[in-house]
Amino acid sequence: MTVIGWIQILLFCAVIVALTKPLGWYMTRVFNGERTFLSPVLRPLESAIYRIGGVDERREQHWLTYTVAMLLFHVGGFLIIYGVMRLQAVLPFNPAGQSAVAEDLSFNTAISFLTNTNWQNYGGESTISYLVQMLGLTHQNFLSAATGIVLAIALIRGFSRASARTVGNFWVDVTRCTLYVLLPLCIVYTLFLVWQGIPQTLGPYVEATTLEGAKQTIAVGPVASQVAIKMLGTNGGGFFNANAAHPFENPTALSNLVQMISIFALGAALTNVFGRMVGNQRQGWTILAVMGVLFISGVAVTYWAEASGSTVLNALGLTGGNMEGKEVRFGIVASALFAVITTAASCGAVNAMHDSFTALGGMIPLINMQLGEIIVGGVGAGLYGMLLFVVLAIFVAGLMVGRTPEYVGKKIEAREVKMAMLAILVLPLMYLGWTAVAVVLPSAVASMANAGPHGFTEVLYAFTSATANNGSAFGGLTGNTFFYNLTLASSMFVGRFFMIIPAMAIAGSLAEKKSIPPSAGTLPTTGGLFVGLVVGVILIIGGLTFFPALALGPIVEHLAMTAGTVF
Repeated sequence: MTVIGWIQILLFCAVIVALTKPLGWYMTRVFNGERTFLSPVLRPLESAIYRIGGVDERREQHWLTYTVAMLLFHVGGFLIIYGVMRLQAVLPFNPAGQSAVAEDLSFNTAISFLTNTNWQNYGGESTISYLVQMLGLTHQNFLSAATGIVLAIALIRGFSRASARTVGNFWVDVTRCTLYVLLPLCIVYTLFLVWQGIPQTLGPYVEATTLEGAKQTIAVGPVASQVAIKMLGTNGGGFFNANAAHPFENPTALSNLVQMISIFALGAALTNVFGRMVGNQRQGWTILAVMGVLFISGVAVTYWAEASGSTVLNALGLTGGNMEGKEVRFGIVASALFAVITTAASCGAVNAMHDSFTALGGMIPLINMQLGEIIVGGVGAGLYGMLLFVVLAIFVAGLMVGRTPEYVGKKIEAREVKMAMLAILVLPLMYLGWTAVAVVLPSAVASMANAGPHGFTEVLYAFTSATANNGSAFGGLTGNTFFYNLTLASSMFVGRFFMIIPAMAIAGSLAEKKSIPPSAGTLPTTGGLFVGLVVGVILIIGGLTFFPALALGPIVEHLAMTAGTVF
């Protein structure tokens, strides 16, 4: 590890903290229906959308109606993605002549982009046409990101409202999020990426002649627009198979830094939105502090592990750290930082091969996802996932010290705790359950490129990434099989919606409650003690749930590596 490396990490953190408040202020105004500097331009378009859709923006919805609307919205999204993939061969904007995508792969991909996972069992430049990239994938990147954000807003309203039966209007919220937040930012972002050298064209693939005289086909396309929303919306799906390691998706050190910042920007800002809506910004900063403690800890371990290299590499005299699977233009620190960011934020974009990380370096991204993608997390999903742990922490603290289980003026009772536990426990059911099946099923084992604990980690990482709606691949696993296409799709679906529904039930329950003023028995929730409590609850639940699986994978692989055995 170097001083310059730590300066890069601290610079990234400083930029995120600096962006949190202004973005939080802007997003709060958007979701409160207040005037913004974009209102003169976008308000007429917003009103026209409501008229066409038959939406009354003044009419709010009960939490159950809000949730049903969200689910129906996703049915339409699934049909669009699946349909255009199956009809790809006969649709326009297909200069490479891509054929129709197979049924099971189309199903997997439709569920993947629907759930903001963007797991890809295909190479984009060799499988997907321009039209499908735009109409199917980029389009859904906007809507799935907007859905995550508005669900977090609905949960925030549950905490901020008193004696209310509604949590907002899904159609209004998702329209405002797309129009006022995602689209303007992505337009500016896309222009920046084009300036950095990322293609944005509908022209055909380029034929080039190499120095040896051979012909080479260079894939291009509408890349910059998809990269912008995949990063800002924490979607992560790459236009190219190599994702953010491809020079046409991430050409420079500056583009790499901006992409990392954009992954965290909206998720971090939502903590400030929470503080503003509940009337105490310190509550939002406290939640961000919890996320920050976990994030910095993960970065420190990953950076140390990759900078230290491995026993085998050091024995060969390669003492500069582990550069296997990393781009030279980014180096160890930017690769390690990117890996932690993308798995903390449910993004899934990668600029290095996680399969080539050291055992402990690859373990931290795995843990980030296993904790439920709450360290900033996917846009919206990270906040409502973290608030579920806050509910549990409040309840545990009440049991330990006899304090009243309250949070921002709302009593935390049995219903909220049960819903929080239901949402949290359904995730390891998918992570561990499908992994157990895959490592004993011969056809699934045949997809593993490595034996021993490393091969086990490949499978565990895949189901963890899918269930956590991250979408990053450890590598080394052939996922485009009937078994993995269906099981990973089921993991993505459960990981998204079986967490959303209990969270929305909590939002509705809290909104109906009266607001209680703080008393002598109220646990303070804005100090370092509360930050430590929440971090402790998260780590204890994660440790009890996942340590046995981690012991079979990266931990035993690290111990074997120190003895000179590699897999």
